[in-house]
Amino acid sequence: MVTYLLENGSVETTLTRAKEVRPLAEKMITLGKKNTLASRRQALAFITKESVVKKLFDTIAPEYADRNGGYTQIFKIGPRRGDAAEMAIIRLIPASAPAEPEKPTKKAATKKTTAKKAAEKSNTAPAVEASAAETVAAETQAPAAEAAAE
Repeated sequence: MVTYLLENGSVETTLTRAKEVRPLAEKMITLGKKNTLASRRQALAFITKESVVKKLFDTIAPEYADRNGGYTQIFKIGPRRGDAAEMAIIRLIPASAPAEPEKPTKKAATKKTTAKKAAEKSNTAPAVEASAAETVAAETQAPAAEAAAE
C-alpha cells in the first residue's frame, strides 16, 4: 500500500488502512530525505519496486526537504456500498503547500486586554507622568549647572 501511495500520490482505501499506512509512508519519505546508502537500502527492504524507491529519493523527498513531517493527508469520503466500511483517500501533500498557520493562543488574547487596560490607565493619569518627567529633567539640570559653576 505504501508503494502504491508513493507511486501514484494518492490511494482510495478504508479509513483504518489509511491510518495504518500514514506513519509508514512518512517514515519512507524521511528516509528519502537522508539520502544515504543505508537509508536507500532500508527503503528497498520495505518498498517492493525499485523504480518507486528511485522516485522517492530523486523527486518526492527533495520536495519535502524544508518540511518536518506531515507529508500526507487523509480525507474521509463516506461509507462504501455493500459493507458500509468507512472509506478514505490518503494522499501526499503538495510540496508547495504552506505549513498550517498558527492559531492565536489565549496568551495573545490576554495581551490585547492588558494593552487596552494600560491605555485606559495612561489616559487617566497623564498629569502624574508629566510631573515625573519634569522632576527627572530638573534633577539632571541641577548637577550640570553646579559642574559648570566650578
